[in-house]
Amino acid sequence: MILLSVPVIFGLILGALAYRANMRFRSEDRLPMQWWLTGEVTWSAPRRLALAFMPILAICVLGILSLTLEPRPGQEDLALPAMVGLGLTFVAIQLAHFWMIAQTLPRDTG
Repeated sequence: MILLSVPVIFGLILGALAYRANMRFRSEDRLPMQWWLTGEVTWSAPRRLALAFMPILAICVLGILSLTLEPRPGQEDLALPAMVGLGLTFVAIQLAHFWMIAQTLPRDTG
């Protein structure tokens, strides 16, 4: 039952980060979603969709795992740390995405 709280907690964290990023990037209509190795943007998405993608993905993945995860006998105590680690990975990926967006967008020189 405690595993069900992991998607909620990380969904709130990721949602708060996305909300903050929405304020930061509010002047942009579209945000980069993917880059070539050269740093060139290959495609972009509308700002709100780009920022909502990771929280929605994380809630779906963590939610499905928390409902269907069946640890092997003797490893029941490892399920929660594994889920938290996966949630932290989603946070790290989202922060890396925000950093890459900030590096790609033109800076205000005014």
